[in-house]
Amino acid sequence: MSGEDSGENRPEVIGVRRGMFGARGSGDTSGYGRLVRPVALPGGSPRPYGGYFDDVVDTLGAALEATVPLSGAVERVVVHRDQLTLEIRREHLVTVAQLLRDHPDLRFELCLGVSGVHYPDDEGRELHAVYPLRSITHNRQICLEVAAPDSDPHIPSLYGVYPTTDWHERETYDFFGVIFDGHPSLTRIEMPDDWVGHPQRKDYPLGGIPVEYHGAEIPPPDERRAYN
Repeated sequence: MSGEDSGENRPEVIGVRRGMFGARGSGDTSGYGRLVRPVALPGGSPRPYGGYFDDVVDTLGAALEATVPLSGAVERVVVHRDQLTLEIRREHLVTVAQLLRDHPDLRFELCLGVSGVHYPDDEGRELHAVYPLRSITHNRQICLEVAAPDSDPHIPSLYGVYPTTDWHERETYDFFGVIFDGHPSLTRIEMPDDWVGHPQRKDYPLGGIPVEYHGAEIPPPDERRAYN
């Protein structure tokens, strides 16, 4: 649902965190262990979005009209902390990015990178990729966000639209396991080629390789005693 139809800007609660760091089974004298915090994502924003945000959304919607309605390509429009984010359905990502880059009234010529995010509690949308876009022509900045499920972690590559995403997509693949379809060489960029798993996912163990120091074996962080 796009922000235009979403009504109120209600946070989307996807889970609950208990304690400060999530450790269990040890004494806690700090009080942090009793913290209960909802895991909430910003909800869709109603119009008017403010500033140039309305112009960007309207221009994009008009440009998309020939192929797909705005609500068919954009799941939600979110304005949060003075940042406009367009949540794009992954099958329309390349089309939307191309229009944002080439339309004379948009001209988002620069993609500043790709950031992976893992929300284990966001069922069916566990993996997110976020693209900050910058218009040098119009001095504007927005974000695109795309979600994919753990069971089908595929997102179209934006290499053909923004070649600078080459290494950023490789890094997001390496650390989060997002597969960017159409990337010319999607290989690991930090971890060894035979490494198992993706280290920045929330379900990845916090260590697993014991460290020896002055003759003492230091266990990996997820096996050490905690006080929360």
